[in-house]
Amino acid sequence: MTDLAPTPDHPGLHVKKSSSDEPATASAVCHCGASATATGDAQVVALVAGWETNHASAHNRAAQR
Repeated sequence: MTDLAPTPDHPGLHVKKSSSDEPATASAVCHCGASATATGDAQVVALVAGWETNHASAHNRAAQR
């Protein structure tokens, strides 16, 4: 399998949780230059919420106005 971690050339959000006993991890890179990582279930949930609010399709919505 290829590396699914986002990069500036391939922005996105990647979340991983290997098993229920392990903490979740996440990484995000946006085409605007913002990036973030998180470890732990609560921190990953916060990263995903922030990504959805401030990046991802949020940039598309701003551009459509």
